[in-house]
Amino acid sequence: MKTVSRIYTVLMLIFLYAPVAVMVFFSLNSGGSVWVFSGFSLKWYEGLMEDTTMLTALTHTIIIAVLSAVISTVIGTAASVGILSLRKKFTKKVITSVTNIPLMNADIVTGVSLMLLFIFIGRLFSLDESLGFVTVLIAHITFNLPYVILSVMPKLVQTDHNLLDAAMDLGCTKTASFFKVILPSVSTGIFTGFIMAFTLSLDDFVISYFTCGHYQTLPIVIYNMTKKTVSPDVYALSTVIFVIIFVLLILYNVVQNKQDKRRTAI
Repeated sequence: MKTVSRIYTVLMLIFLYAPVAVMVFFSLNSGGSVWVFSGFSLKWYEGLMEDTTMLTALTHTIIIAVLSAVISTVIGTAASVGILSLRKKFTKKVITSVTNIPLMNADIVTGVSLMLLFIFIGRLFSLDESLGFVTVLIAHITFNLPYVILSVMPKLVQTDHNLLDAAMDLGCTKTASFFKVILPSVSTGIFTGFIMAFTLSLDDFVISYFTCGHYQTLPIVIYNMTKKTVSPDVYALSTVIFVIIFVLLILYNVVQNKQDKRRTAI
């Protein structure tokens, strides 16, 4: 049984990571073909620095990902605290269900509905362009919020709320005790929510496609390139993004392990 389990695990790992391995391998190709390997070279990575279209799209993507992750993390953490502080269970369930709608809804439905809303507001205020940087940012915050709330909420539930009362008895104000006691205890959940929001925003295509206007992100630029031919510099850029996300996941695991060790020591 163990042998079958190991074979199954190996096959699953190959199935999951073989496409990534092929992408990384051909990003080092010295030739211009995306299926014939001519030799090892870093010229496609060097070419990324000269591709203004790709660099502009990458800059747009990183700006949107960072801002949406930060804003959704702040709003999501505050929302989690507010939802848990509600006394009526029915109200709490209703708000939680409404919050999870973007999570369960199809991306194309969310994208189209947000696009119609932004166009309506743009026409209402007679704006020259209804879609752009602000609309993409709002759209990304919208679909990131449920993930942040789902990451922070369990940590808040696990937190001993008597610690808040104890801090207040020792002289802290309610606000100060929240920042000094509650917030550090749920920091792992907050960091997890931030990482999830950042990665989801980084590779989002469907919602961005309907709400970006002239402010195109990297997935949209790559999609437009695939209509013609895919060059190896796309492989190189995708490899860079993969490495960034991989490093963030390692950082998250390190932080979580340290948090678990502290709890075990206490």
